[in-house]
This record gives sequence, C-alpha cells and structure tokens, in this order.
Amino acid sequence: MMLRCSNALARKTRLPILLTPMQDPIATELRLRRATRVLEVSFADGSRFELPFEYLRVHSPSAEVKGHGPGQEVLVLGKENVGITAVEPVGQYAVKLVFDDGHDTGLYTWKYLHELGRERAAKWARYEERRSRARPRS
Repeated sequence: MMLRCSNALARKTRLPILLTPMQDPIATELRLRRATRVLEVSFADGSRFELPFEYLRVHSPSAEVKGHGPGQEVLVLGKENVGITAVEPVGQYAVKLVFDDGHDTGLYTWKYLHELGRERAAKWARYEERRSRARPRS
C-alpha cells in the first residue's frame, strides 16, 4: 500500500518544498510493507525511514501510551507481532495508524514520524531497557 502526500501550495506555485530549521518536516510518501511489518516514510528533505510496526505501536502518540504529562508514559508490552490494518490521512499534516490489536488513537504527525525515524536507535534502546526491567527474571 502506498500513500502519496501532497502540499497544495507547492502544486500551485510549482516550487519545490524545502525545509528550513523553522519548518516541520513534510512527508512525501508512505509505504506500508505488511510482509516485513515496516512503514517506510519518505520526506521532502530527502530523508527516508523504515519504522517497524512494533516500534510505532509502543511509541504511539496517544494519551493511552504517552499519558497526559511527563512521567505518565505507559510501557506497552507484547506487540512483537502487531500489524497495521490501515493508514488514514488526517489533513496534510498527519496519519492515523490502525493496528490489528484494536489500537487506533493518536495522530502520527509528519514531525513525530520524522523524530521517530531520526531517533529510532536511541528510543528503541530506552524501550528495551525499560522492557527488560519490567519483565520478571526467572
């Protein structure tokens, strides 16, 4: 499944979309790769990230996962085999991901998807550390 993202202003003026430090990243293409459980996201700045479904699910921007303030984050476990059943566009700034475990809240803005891609190694390492501390040792 592929979703192309557009920017009406760029189409009207026929100018390329460029990023400056003050602008948020703009996604240009999303590819849902169900077989490998990866969402591939390409951005106007040329960056491209492959984000595993599990990673996206455990880092959901929803209040259910993030909480309503610092320190209220919920550790989500058991999502190794989670799938994404739908990617729904929200305006020109985000998508809603529908997971096969029933989770479908939280908007993945282009800025947040870019952050997840850019900081994937560090965010995943923190998640794995928290997960290992939460699991009882035998």
